[in-house]
Amino acid sequence: MADTDTRRNTLDRFFKISERGSTTGREIRGGLVTFVTMAYIVVLNPLIIGSFAADSPSAHRDILGDILPVSQVAAVTALVAGVMTILFGMIANYPFALATGLGINSLVAVTIAPQMTWPEAMGLVVLNGLIVMVLVLTGVRTAVFNAVPHQLKAAIAVGIGLFITLIGLVDAGFVRRIPDAANTTVPVGLGISGSIASWPTLVFVIGLLVTGILVAKRVKGAILIGVLFSTVFSIVLEAIVKAGPSAGVNPKGWNLGYPAMPDQVFDLPDLSLLGDFSFGAWSRVPAITAALLVFTLVLTDFFDSVGTMTGLGKEAGLIDKQDQLPGVGKALFVDSLGAVAGGAASSSSNTVYIESASGIAEGARTGLANVVTGLLFIIAMFFTPLYQVVPVEAAAPALVVVGVLMMAQIKEIDFDDFSIALPAFLTIVVMPFTYSIANGIGAGFISFVILRLVSGRARTIHPLMWVVAVAFVAYFAVGPIQAAIG
Repeated sequence: MADTDTRRNTLDRFFKISERGSTTGREIRGGLVTFVTMAYIVVLNPLIIGSFAADSPSAHRDILGDILPVSQVAAVTALVAGVMTILFGMIANYPFALATGLGINSLVAVTIAPQMTWPEAMGLVVLNGLIVMVLVLTGVRTAVFNAVPHQLKAAIAVGIGLFITLIGLVDAGFVRRIPDAANTTVPVGLGISGSIASWPTLVFVIGLLVTGILVAKRVKGAILIGVLFSTVFSIVLEAIVKAGPSAGVNPKGWNLGYPAMPDQVFDLPDLSLLGDFSFGAWSRVPAITAALLVFTLVLTDFFDSVGTMTGLGKEAGLIDKQDQLPGVGKALFVDSLGAVAGGAASSSSNTVYIESASGIAEGARTGLANVVTGLLFIIAMFFTPLYQVVPVEAAAPALVVVGVLMMAQIKEIDFDDFSIALPAFLTIVVMPFTYSIANGIGAGFISFVILRLVSGRARTIHPLMWVVAVAFVAYFAVGPIQAAIG
């Protein structure tokens, strides 16, 4: 008994669990919830950068026609997410989990790989991580993080809340693209033809209501209970209605994950992609093209992480009285290491995930939650068929509930001052509307600098905000710059 108490006290001191007003139980529960809401990436990332067969019309091929096999991408996606999440928890001691960054993986698959080989494309991702790491070690990234005005940090948190809500709504099929969007002014709509119209989306709706009721009644573990309820409900429902998987052809089927017991539970991971990268891109494409691609990766990686950590830090109440995140330098360093590791393993750049907010909503406040999440990712490498039983529609209610909680930060924004109101508003709406945290931050930063300048308050602009605003102007103009050069 004494040994157990000693281990518990050592764990408490190392992770500062009591100091941050948490408990070991909350941390474990929070880590589990974060994993459940993030597990989809092990299924989704292979579909974005990997392919089942080279002769498939939808295969993502490099310049030589080669593909990344789905099974291999799934294995390294889970491995890198697990290792980096644990490292982040042990070193930075924050409940911010890491995994392959959405957006960057699409950029790699759709824009970069077709111009070079997969190893060369991943080499650019590694280089991106090394550059960001240098920016951390020189203090530049931390200085930029600290230079962001308080009210813009609140706007970033709110924007992430809306973004994570939209992700949940889209994942659940509650919000969908209009099939003939090119012939209408309405790009998205409710469900199918303005109706929920599918059993998986019904699971989401009921799961959202149940989770909302539990949160409103302040039930401990409300979000986790909601996810478990939705999963069990979906398994029972599928056994009755047999909606089947979506597979890209059945709009009324389950999107990712299938609520039925798989044919096999255990599967050995194929880690053949580890270390399969090179820096040959500079001889494959013009140097200026490679440089612009790296610049885009760096700016996206840089500010996705800064924005996400800002939002998560505020949501967890970890921002100090100086409006800073203590020890942010260590956090940013591990995040940059995630970019290097992701490129080196061919899973694409790893970054802090906004879905970590679901674990924070369950009470997670320390890196112990990350250790739990990371271990589950590593275990997932061997049990890929089993965790796919949880459909994304069952996890999506958690994202919407978290979005609601993060909206509370909007109270900190002074909308009576238009020089902050417009930048804050653009930050908030551009994130979900363009499906990019970096885009929202860029729109907000540029407009903030311009409005403060023309309103005679240039002295209130931190020098680094000028530099960042100019960098974002170049970021948004990468397309025209490439066209002019090419």
